[in-house]
Amino acid sequence: MSEKYKVIDSTVPTFITITVVDWVDLLVRPNYCTILDESLNYCIKEKGLSVHAYVYMTSHIHLIVTAFDGELQNVIRDFKKFTSKKLIEAIKEHPESRREWLLRKFSFEAQKSGRAKNYKVWQDGFHPVILDTLEKIEQRVNYIHYNPVEAEIVFNERDYVNSSYRNYEEDNTVFCNVNVDPFW
Repeated sequence: MSEKYKVIDSTVPTFITITVVDWVDLLVRPNYCTILDESLNYCIKEKGLSVHAYVYMTSHIHLIVTAFDGELQNVIRDFKKFTSKKLIEAIKEHPESRREWLLRKFSFEAQKSGRAKNYKVWQDGFHPVILDTLEKIEQRVNYIHYNPVEAEIVFNERDYVNSSYRNYEEDNTVFCNVNVDPFW
């Protein structure tokens, strides 16, 4: 693995992207996003993760995170493993028009990779980028919050529910579902 994609210091803000295999548009149902919210909040409370900014897009997640109590790569590994199981359970239990296709797809990816038992939801890795200057932090926070606008999902950042934008907006009393630790 190249130095470019290694977490050298988990206490330095790090931009990461967690992607669904083959960029499948999975994260389109509120119950799937709730799984991510609850899982991130668990990692914040129990694993020492700090989430500074985030957005859930349909096929991937962008986060700026630090981990003071452990290695970031271990926290992200556990997050991906747990959410994979929970997302598969949700696909099986709740009405999902794409249920059979999604389960076949994730099963195929598990067999193809040989690294997962029954289903593989997330791509390997998370491509960490160290944000060691204020300029880099500001650029990535803005990138994260503008992502749904760029994707033409919403017209304004504040209208996107699955993002930390509201925690950065002045005089906003309605915060996001994840216990975000904003930079400003």
